[in-house]
Amino acid sequence: MKAPILPASLKKGDKIAIISPAGSVEKPQLEDGLHIIRSKGYEPALGEHLYTKFSNGYNYAGTEKERISDMNWALNDPEISAVWASRGGYGCQHLVEHLKLSGFRKNPKWYIGYSDNTVIQSYLLKKGFASIHAQTVKTSGFGVTPEGYDLTFDILEGKMPEYSIKNNKLNTSGFAQGDLVGGNLALIYALLGTKYSFDFKDKILFIEDIGEKFYALDRMLMSLELAGVFSKIKGMIVGGMTLMEDEKENINYEESFDEFSYRIIAERISKYNFPVIFGFPNGHIYDNRPIIIGAEISMKVGNKVEVKF
Repeated sequence: MKAPILPASLKKGDKIAIISPAGSVEKPQLEDGLHIIRSKGYEPALGEHLYTKFSNGYNYAGTEKERISDMNWALNDPEISAVWASRGGYGCQHLVEHLKLSGFRKNPKWYIGYSDNTVIQSYLLKKGFASIHAQTVKTSGFGVTPEGYDLTFDILEGKMPEYSIKNNKLNTSGFAQGDLVGGNLALIYALLGTKYSFDFKDKILFIEDIGEKFYALDRMLMSLELAGVFSKIKGMIVGGMTLMEDEKENINYEESFDEFSYRIIAERISKYNFPVIFGFPNGHIYDNRPIIIGAEISMKVGNKVEVKF
């Protein structure tokens, strides 16, 4: 199998499409993020339905047809050099059957987002393209560290990240190397059994989530277990588990690494012999640092915990 394509680096002045593929957003929620993009020397190109709101049991950013239109424009327009999701939420599954990549294949571009955007990132990887699992343009909700954005722009400009993180008592020591797959656990789970599911064989799996009951977390892990995912992967990285079981009004960085959720995960994978990192700084957390879905990484877990792309 060919290695996934990492899109070309951006140049100052390039246009970055800003679209809303899932939940609706309002202009004030994107002001800070758009300012950051401009301050880095890039031009935001706003999707036609970026601020559209369509209520149908959930506040979507437009009808399915409108969101599909914006996504296909952003992916295929030759003047666009990267695509950045305004937010996640729910709705990306509506789009994947209708995405076109004719222009994208000629001019691959980075897609940036997380949460529900895991669906789009899994789709792109099935087509052979890497993407960036990172903070969306929307900055409100969890707060965002400047470093999270700075590191994302580093990737856009061709600099691959390396992370040294604090050890966790639940970590499993070892070394693994392979392509990184995954993202939001609920969407990894939702794609199982479909043609858009990740290929897990010999991969390193990343998971994060928000707002799930503990039994629901275990149910999703059991689905991965029954699908044979844990017997296929070479390593696992666990990011934020935020607002699990009982929601709290005030979120801080440490609470986003929910200890009981981590214990559930550790127990569920305890019979497998691969290295595991807990407490990786990516997910619905304040210090959300970018990773590259589809890129080859190495993970070293011992007294030092290192992840290199």
